[in-house]
Amino acid sequence: MTGPYTQRPMEPARAGTDFRDNRFDGLHAEAAAAVGYSANTLRSVRERYREAYSETLSRWQSLRDELDVADRAPTDGARPTSSTAPVDRAADAAEAGADDARRRALRGDVEGLTMDLGDHQAELAKLEVAERTLERTWLFLERGDATLLTDVGGPPTAGDLQMRVVEAQEAERSRLAQEIHDGPAQALSNTIFQVEYIERVIESDPLLARTELRFLRELLRRELGDVRAFITQLRPPLLDQLGLDGAIADTVEHMRTLTGIDITTDLSAPSDLLGDSQRTVVLRVAQEALQNVRKHALANSVIVATKLDDDGWVLEVRDDGRGFDIGAVAARGRRNFGLQFMRERAELIGARFDVRSRPDGGTVVRLTIPTEPAVGGEESI
Repeated sequence: MTGPYTQRPMEPARAGTDFRDNRFDGLHAEAAAAVGYSANTLRSVRERYREAYSETLSRWQSLRDELDVADRAPTDGARPTSSTAPVDRAADAAEAGADDARRRALRGDVEGLTMDLGDHQAELAKLEVAERTLERTWLFLERGDATLLTDVGGPPTAGDLQMRVVEAQEAERSRLAQEIHDGPAQALSNTIFQVEYIERVIESDPLLARTELRFLRELLRRELGDVRAFITQLRPPLLDQLGLDGAIADTVEHMRTLTGIDITTDLSAPSDLLGDSQRTVVLRVAQEALQNVRKHALANSVIVATKLDDDGWVLEVRDDGRGFDIGAVAARGRRNFGLQFMRERAELIGARFDVRSRPDGGTVVRLTIPTEPAVGGEESI
């Protein structure tokens, strides 16, 4: 395979170069060729991925146009009828039902493709970052650019940090995308059908229409609360207003009111030992852990605690719920949005993230932030 990173032909060995020098030259050439081949292969894959993305985007647009046409079509109450043609109400009802089913199917296809396009766009961004990383590596081997060198076990390079930030951002975006798809997006889709239903019955049954409007109002109020919660997740103003302990306590109170679960706190670790980014991560992990309890645990009680121990500054969220098989959850990979989000956040600040659980045995989520340089030297697991 040829491409911009294909290695140039090696020059003949200089006179007097011994066997050992030739061997090292050959190994260097082999390494450069391997990286160049990988870069060219990834570039080809990325180009084909972009083409496939463009095709999917065109299909999404076509479906959107088709859905717009279907939504603008007259409903059964507004269908033009001939004054001389016999009225076949059963046929009209069947046709209206078929139109509704078609709109629902189209709307489902559009929503599904919208989610897919978001995932594909994130994946394309990762491929582009990976390609640039391989390009830098190839230039480093070919030109001997020593600025890419770091000591073993030393600080990460700018490229390493960029990759970690991108991965964390994409994990958070994927999690929020799934949350929005399952919550507000689905609710808004349902409200469209409900409005269409109200339009059909408002003349024939005003009382029923008013009842449906009340249900619709309550639904929109609930979903507005969820949207505000998503906005809060994007930016935590409570940290500035209440401090870390106050923000955790506020989150706990909100979750206690929402679920009725007995949630207690024991916040004994001093938050002034943490930097701004560390406090943000602690709050995010606490919020996400409590969301997981609400959605999955079926717990009766939860304890949110902070403490200092030999490993560092610790946040622990413990519930007595149904637990889960960690191995089975890990096998689902990227679909495990909550755990992936917490793990990525922890890695960005050099913290360790652990989850302990078993079926019918509850769950413990633990975030440990080293408070001393090189404490233990342990990696996140």
